[in-house]
Amino acid sequence: MHARHQHAGITWVDLESPNALEVRQIAAEFDIAEPVAEELISPTTKARAEFYPDYIYLVLQFPALKHSHKNRQQEIDFVIGENFIITARYDTVDAMHKFSKVFEAQAALNAGSSVEHAGFFFYYMLRKIYQGLDNEIDYIRHELTVIEEHIFSGREVEMVAAISRSARGLLNLRQTIEPHREILHSLEENGQDFFGEEFTRFLRDLSNEYYRVHNHIIRTTDSLHELRETNNSLLSTKQNETMKIFTIMAFFTFPLALLIDIIAFESPYNPIHGKAHDFWIMLAIILGCISLMFGYFKHKKWL
Repeated sequence: MHARHQHAGITWVDLESPNALEVRQIAAEFDIAEPVAEELISPTTKARAEFYPDYIYLVLQFPALKHSHKNRQQEIDFVIGENFIITARYDTVDAMHKFSKVFEAQAALNAGSSVEHAGFFFYYMLRKIYQGLDNEIDYIRHELTVIEEHIFSGREVEMVAAISRSARGLLNLRQTIEPHREILHSLEENGQDFFGEEFTRFLRDLSNEYYRVHNHIIRTTDSLHELRETNNSLLSTKQNETMKIFTIMAFFTFPLALLIDIIAFESPYNPIHGKAHDFWIMLAIILGCISLMFGYFKHKKWL
């Protein structure tokens, strides 16, 4: 399926999971080379930029919003000409859906910037997508705030899995947008020959948007690492305290059990066994030993 939008003599064709017939029709209409048309039919694995005399072909992968999509990555192919732009995607991309609404209302085009060619549409689209990634990072930062509260409320064990999930989300974000750096750099170097030198500042602005999102991910990742270290330290401390209690219990019980066995041993030479009140005598000895051991542990500050 595809949607077609027009404004100021510029056409935007948005292909969602296109079939071969749709792609052939669009390719014939806008004189798109056969190799590029074939690439629009199905997603690829690498981001790239290819420059042709009449258009620019870009492939960019974007991380899917994890709280609303099952897939971890979404691809968008861009074919940018002088007076047309074709986008091909293979999943519902939230930012593109929002941009289409803005496009229809002409909100993005009334911001004081003239729209002289399709490069401006690409600029607005990519900015909208990067803003969506910013929102995703804010969503993860909110998760980290909740995790921090749970860590200091004694739920360290539960937070191990939660921290791992957030780390996976940040890693997916970072790994997916890393190739954008080279693509945007290449577009900045070669795009001015296609769009004109006055458009260079817009291409540079896209690079700045990328670095802003990338730095946001790095800062959030640093915060997550600090939370993980804190959680691991609290877990280790709690485990050490547990082991300490078990060690003390073992230290108490073993000698006392040995003492009880010795006192209760039936022998004619046992000075206690068989005497009147022998049970109470043994109990008093055991309680006395416990008191001495407890006092010694307190003196050494082991308790």
